Amino acid sequence: MKLPFHDKKFVYLLVAVGFAIILEILSLTGVHIPFPYAPVIYGLFILIVGYEILWNGLKSLLRFNFGSINLLMLIAVAAAFYLKEYPEASIVIVLYVLGEKLEDIGIENSMSALDKLVSSAPKTAFIKAIGASVPIDQVKIGTIIQVKPHDQIPLDGLVEEGETSVDESPITGEPVPVFKVKGNSVFAGTLNKNGFIEVKTTKEHKDSTFSKIIELTCQSQNNKSNAQKFIEKFANVYTPLIILSAVLLLVIPVFVFQLDFQHWLKQAITLLVISCPCALVISTPVAIYAAIGNASSKGALIKGGKFLESMAEIKAIGLDKTRTITYGKPIVSDIIPLNENDREELLGCGAGTELFSEHPLAQAIVDASKREGVEPHEVKSFESVVGEGAKARCLVCNNEMVLVGKVDFIEKYQHVGEEIKKIITQLASQGKTSVIVSCKEEIKGVIGLTDEIKPSSANAIRNLQTQGVETVMITGDNQQAAQYVAGQVNIKNVFGGLLPQDKAQKIRDLEKKYKYVAMVGDGVNDAPALASSTVGIAMGAAGSDTAIEIADIALMNDNLSLLPFLIRLAKKTVKTIQRNTFGAIAVKIIFVLLAFFGFSNLVLAITADVGVTLIVILISLRLMNYK
Repeated sequence: MKLPFHDKKFVYLLVAVGFAIILEILSLTGVHIPFPYAPVIYGLFILIVGYEILWNGLKSLLRFNFGSINLLMLIAVAAAFYLKEYPEASIVIVLYVLGEKLEDIGIENSMSALDKLVSSAPKTAFIKAIGASVPIDQVKIGTIIQVKPHDQIPLDGLVEEGETSVDESPITGEPVPVFKVKGNSVFAGTLNKNGFIEVKTTKEHKDSTFSKIIELTCQSQNNKSNAQKFIEKFANVYTPLIILSAVLLLVIPVFVFQLDFQHWLKQAITLLVISCPCALVISTPVAIYAAIGNASSKGALIKGGKFLESMAEIKAIGLDKTRTITYGKPIVSDIIPLNENDREELLGCGAGTELFSEHPLAQAIVDASKREGVEPHEVKSFESVVGEGAKARCLVCNNEMVLVGKVDFIEKYQHVGEEIKKIITQLASQGKTSVIVSCKEEIKGVIGLTDEIKPSSANAIRNLQTQGVETVMITGDNQQAAQYVAGQVNIKNVFGGLLPQDKAQKIRDLEKKYKYVAMVGDGVNDAPALASSTVGIAMGAAGSDTAIEIADIALMNDNLSLLPFLIRLAKKTVKTIQRNTFGAIAVKIIFVLLAFFGFSNLVLAITADVGVTLIVILISLRLMNYK
């Protein structure tokens, strides 16, 4: 744990602890501050160090709030003063205040990744039109801003001029810079590495991806885990019981068995001190914040401890196909010329016709022609037929009508032979979409397109299965295409052709069987399924307001391998909380028993309590570096 020696209060506390220990050692060796100076000196010392604790304890007493930990400390210090054990009273309060400070340091350390995210937010943007910087909350959509090399990009937008590499790790967690050219999206909070660019803003500051991440990061502190809620409720019941037990520990031996009042008062005070639930209360939030900070640094935004805790219980995961397992962007996989046409002729004629279409399949064919150095044929009279294809007159092919589209579209104009239909069937069996190119009532060939599978998908799914998590594909794509992709990544259970409401029902069906089910999708048409699952996980959420808002966990990049990591991290976090809790309880039971049998003492009790708190914090903070 990184100790803040720059923090004056922390340094003063260390000095105060040293002073209190010296006085305690002197007292044990028989060197005492003479009366009446001792109560004054020790009293001033205690008030200077722990006045907030004592004041809060007094207020709790006046309100009859016996669930307050501060009240325990007030009673312990007052009783020690009554016994004239001034050194013990001082060391009780100073070690308790140090313990509270260590708790704060633990929380600060565990939230460091989240704090770094918030503090790194840019504050101004340089406006091209006025040649000056203005606060980012005053910049309107459509404004051209300029970003110099090594400066942070202040707002979401599209590159208008220039090119550069951008470090998007604050958003996506990916360490490799992304090259950006005109028309590419950039996000607020990311770092412009090496080029001067002009950006046309697409969102106001309050709506930027970065602002939403910060907002949800702050909200995540309110979504407490079940363990955290239980511990807090437990502490509220536990503290009054300890006060009652301390009273009984004094009353029964002294008034029933006529034993020494002074000795059993000491044991009652010791019971109050060692029973302080600091380590119990602090173990859960430090572990949760450390784990959430770790996940955030890798590009996974978890909206609260309860969702992290739920990930540890996941038994099945529903996965959308498009933009989750695959890139969601079609690419040309097969170019099959027919009727003595060559590859260049087929691709040039198809690309020329599709050049004016905005359909993803059309753009994929145009991109393929560019990659292969094939010049798209010049056309005129372009006409798009929605959902079917396109047609145009190709000037290279003697002004003949060119048809590009699905088999049903082509058959409206001419006969499609069985040989071509067999090719289409074969491509379909491989999860590919077929586009036919026809000219002058002659089929020039078939172009096959596929949605490329992400390289990380197969390995991520294999890791999930190794952890005992059932993987299920739930997609709106047709069953045949879904079956093919599922086969490539070793998913056995496949449900294709589902509408958004069908996906949600399938998740509910899985929950009946497995109880704890996660759903992973792109956050748009998967919204009902994400909402129906135990934990909804949005894939590639950078720039998608819908995904960030709907999901319980938002993966800001397209890295599916974060899923098995999150499950391992969640399980490790839950185990850490359990071990910390049981360890703290075990130590307390030992010292409580010593107190009941009359063998404990105040200094040993408070030292043990602070020691357990420190150990719990250190163990929890290890989650920040869990890999």
